[in-house]
Amino acid sequence: MQLIGLTGGIASGKSTIASRLASHGAVVVDADRIAREVVEPGTPALAEIARAFGDGVIAADGTLDRPALGAIVFGDAEKLRVLNGITHPAVLRESTARFRAAADADSEAIVVYDVPLLVESANEYPFDLVVVAHADAATRVARLVELRGMDEAEAERRILSQASDDERLAVADVVIDTDGSLEHTLQQVDALWDRLRASA
Repeated sequence: MQLIGLTGGIASGKSTIASRLASHGAVVVDADRIAREVVEPGTPALAEIARAFGDGVIAADGTLDRPALGAIVFGDAEKLRVLNGITHPAVLRESTARFRAAADADSEAIVVYDVPLLVESANEYPFDLVVVAHADAATRVARLVELRGMDEAEAERRILSQASDDERLAVADVVIDTDGSLEHTLQQVDALWDRLRASA
């Protein structure tokens, strides 16, 4: 098995890269999806979040009220650290189990861990390669405004709450430039896939 870490800031084109790799046959493990699953009603992590941030972050139906929690932690480094200290270990356990399952199913599997907070979580995953999706901040702000309907100030706040471009690029083995056309991005992903297959 090869374990590939795929990261990038919000609106950097990471999902496009993950989808293309999946179409080639990679097993994609989505950290964001796992992060949602580990805080579903009845989970230990959700109970811990309620203890740390109060019952106001739990919606009437018992699910996590993400906007309420986001309003508390975005822009507050200490509160974000507390939240990450609850969720990251739970995500680590579940994702590691999925890597093992993929390797058990196919010893030559190429497993792509799509993980936005790779730098921030500082978990020591045994990656064979770290791939960073990279687009400059202005491009990402424009995408958040156009595609997700955020206002510009909120988009900038989200970007600033994550690791800097320099911090992500410092851990990169491969950088995929997503500032240009979709076709240009996909050509880079296809070249990466050929490289991974060759080293399998």
